[in-house]
Amino acid sequence: MSKMLAATSRNSFKRVFREAALWSSQSECTRVLPVTFFRCQSTQQVAAKSAPHSSSSTIRNKPWSFVPDHSFQGTASGSAIARYQFRSTGFANSKNTIQVLRMCKEMKKEGVKPDIIIYNNLLACLAEDCHVLEAWAVVEDMSSMGIAPDRNTFHHLIHASRQLQSTAIWDIIDKMEAENIRPNEQTFLLMIQRHTTTDKRNLEFILQCMYEMGSRGLVIELTIAQDVIRVAAELGFPRLALDLAENFEATSVRRLSPETWMRCLASSAEALYTEGVQRCWEQVAGVLNVTPDEGLCLDVLHTAGRHGLSDLATDVIRVLRILGADWQEYHFAPLVEALCKAGHLKDAFGTLDLMRSSNIFPTAITAQPIYDFLKQDIDKVDGAWELLDKLRNEGKTIDRTAINAIIRAAISLSDLQRAVGAYKAFPDYKCVPDIDTFNTLLSGCIVASHRELGNRLLLDLKELGIKPDATTYERIIILCLTQATYEDAFFYLEEMKAQKFVPPRSVYDAIIRTCIAAGDSRYTLALDELKQCGYTVSKSLQTFIDSGGQESLRRS
Repeated sequence: MSKMLAATSRNSFKRVFREAALWSSQSECTRVLPVTFFRCQSTQQVAAKSAPHSSSSTIRNKPWSFVPDHSFQGTASGSAIARYQFRSTGFANSKNTIQVLRMCKEMKKEGVKPDIIIYNNLLACLAEDCHVLEAWAVVEDMSSMGIAPDRNTFHHLIHASRQLQSTAIWDIIDKMEAENIRPNEQTFLLMIQRHTTTDKRNLEFILQCMYEMGSRGLVIELTIAQDVIRVAAELGFPRLALDLAENFEATSVRRLSPETWMRCLASSAEALYTEGVQRCWEQVAGVLNVTPDEGLCLDVLHTAGRHGLSDLATDVIRVLRILGADWQEYHFAPLVEALCKAGHLKDAFGTLDLMRSSNIFPTAITAQPIYDFLKQDIDKVDGAWELLDKLRNEGKTIDRTAINAIIRAAISLSDLQRAVGAYKAFPDYKCVPDIDTFNTLLSGCIVASHRELGNRLLLDLKELGIKPDATTYERIIILCLTQATYEDAFFYLEEMKAQKFVPPRSVYDAIIRTCIAAGDSRYTLALDELKQCGYTVSKSLQTFIDSGGQESLRRS
């Protein structure tokens, strides 16, 4: 075992001595190499060449480092034109017109002739401050120096002329073509951008530029397309904005931003543009999977309700739920309108039940579309009961606003008998009438001059514990005035005032006319109260008073 260790030690010492001899021979070789080779040598090798090895030092290799060689590729003094090019570029980037003019003065003193780069940098500074005359003076100076303008030169001129009329821009384009320089996408981008700002928008000029681009075979960039679509949408041209958007995506590999489609949707909804709203909504909520805000959803709902787009309205309600918005009555009112205009009356009745189950209380305004649908024909009023029966059989709850709409439709069709029959059907559908029910029936009693029915309705109103409102008092007073004996009208008028309700002008107008026609001098009391309430006597009422009630007789 000891022999093997000894042999291993001897081999290790031999290998170390051979490597040391190799390093020593390499050090001698470096003496004949060129001087420039020393930049690749270590610090200790350079020191070893100039100083003898110390016998006391045991460290042969030290940490690797370089000795700076200032003579290698030293900084050469650049030409004057190169220095001024560098300086002018910096001034152009910072838009410092004063400094670049001072630099030009220095160049003139030193006799340095400017080139196209310096001229364009000078034009860039002048264009930023809209110095049009100075920019053209620079171009003339270029021509006198024998320097031909390039495309960037004309771009700076277009940018400098952005506050001028459009004819100035087309003059620059003509000069470009005279110099055999074809406008490119950047040229038209500068022309279009000047008309996309809020204070100076010219859609006709923009479309003209786009036509020129198409005729020259130039591709419209994404930024240009989005700016043009934005301007068209904001100026109230949703159809044009949508056509531009779809045409761009059909001819380009790039896609418009979601904000651009949102603008198209908002513009279409604001203009109640049906086709635009449908196409944009499909793109926004379907393809892009973007959730519009609640305000935009409301605008879309109004469009859907106006044009009977029930499927769209239903989808908007779904998106509102995803958005986290609390459902309100004004969200469902357009849905009911859309369902009625689409002929889905059963679903409209079911929507009223959905609202009530979501703790949202429908009103007469909510059911207005149902009333508008039913009042067209008496057969539709009769058919509504079949739909209510189907919903009841399906386990749905019938909302009282649905029956109220049927009553209103019957009254509108001068069918008081059907209206009373609908009133008596409330218990069959486990509903309780409300104040709107009685007010509607009282209006029918006024048309038919049916005082007895009005009295029965008032008794039912008190039995149900429903408190009359101002409309109830107004209609019962007018109903009393339809009778030969109208003393109760004054009683209900005093009761109305006792309940802190201010009688409307129509009540006093009806009382005054009835009293004058009957020769009742109490019309003066009513006339004084009318003025005390702050109402003015209308011209027709004053004529009626002056004629002693004869004016209405002559008209009849």
